[in-house]
Amino acid sequence: MRKRLLGAIALAAASALALAGCGSDDGGSSGGKKITIGIKFDQPGLGFKDGDKYSGFDVDVATYIAKKLGYSADQITWKESPSAQRETLLSTHQVDMIVATYSITDERKKTVAFAGPYFVAGQDLLVKSDNTDITGPDTLDGKKLCSVTGSTSAQKIKDTYANKVNLVEYPGYAECVTALTSGAVDAVTTDDIILAGLAAQPANKGKVKVVGKPFTTENYGVGLPKDNKTCQKINDAITSMIDDGSWQKFLDTNLEGTGYKPDASKNPPKPEACA
Repeated sequence: MRKRLLGAIALAAASALALAGCGSDDGGSSGGKKITIGIKFDQPGLGFKDGDKYSGFDVDVATYIAKKLGYSADQITWKESPSAQRETLLSTHQVDMIVATYSITDERKKTVAFAGPYFVAGQDLLVKSDNTDITGPDTLDGKKLCSVTGSTSAQKIKDTYANKVNLVEYPGYAECVTALTSGAVDAVTTDDIILAGLAAQPANKGKVKVVGKPFTTENYGVGLPKDNKTCQKINDAITSMIDDGSWQKFLDTNLEGTGYKPDASKNPPKPEACA
């Protein structure tokens, strides 16, 4: 009987220890807590992994939010969150939040929750620097266009331009740009801020250009599991980040040299009420 009791106590202690290592809804008030945040690894200036270093506007925003929730930078575990996997990562609690150029949509709200928005972008086109044919979505007739699987950008093309455009979908944006520079596709489409970061990369500079005619409005939100208890805290953190000048600093630092200017009539945005 005594052995059984000791075994049960040991099991309970082990379970409690395992739970303590996970991200929690009430912040990292006790030592050793971790938070797992999903970001993109292939978006220069936004979410980018280089060796064991992570950089970009989304990374800085996520780090700021985590700090407001009680987590230091060294308590963050970064997890790659490709567009097509984001809802699954959240609904299965593989991540505590996602900050990855994640557009808030009604369809996505069916399975996940959002705080924010923290930025407003617009879908645009990337073409070769000497291209004069493509000046916007209405000039894509018969063209081969690349976007990323699971993105709102790809869905927009399917919904609006499917009869005009031959859409090719790749897992990541880097593959799309490679296809563009090699001549395999005529253009790449995603949000203007993403395209600006890709175009400014040393390997791409002078070879490609952003058309500069945004044709959608993309509200970037912080993706959360449906059963989260942190939405309002994150909205408060976003408001604080904007008010104390950190938002502008993060934007200026990460997009320096890209020539990108966010739409001042929409940015910085005001977070929406948590549902």
